[in-house]
Amino acid sequence: MEVKLYVGNLPYLTTDDDLRTLFAQAGTVTSVAVIKDRDSGASKGFGFVEMTTQAEAQNAIKMLDNHQMGERALKVNLAKPREERSSGYRR
Repeated sequence: MEVKLYVGNLPYLTTDDDLRTLFAQAGTVTSVAVIKDRDSGASKGFGFVEMTTQAEAQNAIKMLDNHQMGERALKVNLAKPREERSSGYRR
C-alpha cells in the first residue's frame, strides 16, 4: 500500500525531480508533486511524495524531517486526507 507524505517549507525553486532524488535515498518513490499556483505556475512551497511502503515512509520522515534544503528546514510528515471544500458562496 502506497503511503503519501506531506513535504512543507520547500525552497520555491524545488522541482519534482529534486524531490524525487532526495526521497529516493529513503526508499522507492512512486509519485512526486510540487504544488504550484494555478495562475502563476510558481511553487507554493509544499508538495507530496508517495512511498511504496509504510516502513519506507517512516524512514523518509526520520531521515528528512528538518533536513536543510537550501536555506530551509523541510517539514515531512504523513499527509492528511484531503478535506472536501464547500462550493457555496459564504459571506
